Amino acid sequence: MKLPASTVAAAQRSAAAFALSSLLLLPTIGMAPPALADGDTKAFKFPPIDRTKKDRCLFSSSAMGQANAARDSLYDLRECQMTSVSAEGFDISGALMANGDFSKANFKEAQLSKVYAPGAKFDEADFTNGIIDRAFFKGSSFRGTLFNNAVLSGSSFDEADLTNSDFTDAYIGQFDLRKLCKNPTLQGENAKTGAPTRESAGCGGSL
Repeated sequence: MKLPASTVAAAQRSAAAFALSSLLLLPTIGMAPPALADGDTKAFKFPPIDRTKKDRCLFSSSAMGQANAARDSLYDLRECQMTSVSAEGFDISGALMANGDFSKANFKEAQLSKVYAPGAKFDEADFTNGIIDRAFFKGSSFRGTLFNNAVLSGSSFDEADLTNSDFTDAYIGQFDLRKLCKNPTLQGENAKTGAPTRESAGCGGSL
């Protein structure tokens, strides 16, 4: 018996949704995709840094173009010294950036989904019009950083230094904003734009 086209289409949609949800649930059932880097990734053990790879510390845009940070190999920028380097317009989702130095880097219109960057330095970096989604920045430094008109969703800035940063016109969900406003370093004024840090994030007065 031939099924109606509408029934077949519905079944295909259900199968696709199931496959996608299964992929997104992999970290919660102990299976680590090769290049998945968000807050949950701290429970995983990464391989040692391959310091013999001469071109390791370079920005490269994901060919897959997915917000789920899928790559065909580990994108390892851990401990890289990449000050004043440009990743403008790049999709660097899934990058491991822990303890790297990306000060004054250009991340304009870049996508950073599920990047894992605890202890990294982004001082005076520019994330204008960028998308920072489900990123893990615990203990990172963002002194004087620009987040103008950026999308910040589901990202962790716990214990991060946000002194003199500028969040003017950034999109931050209410839940994320409540957590961000509790950061005691959300103070000062950005040297480039003159914007007061706390007010630019929409946090109002002092903590």
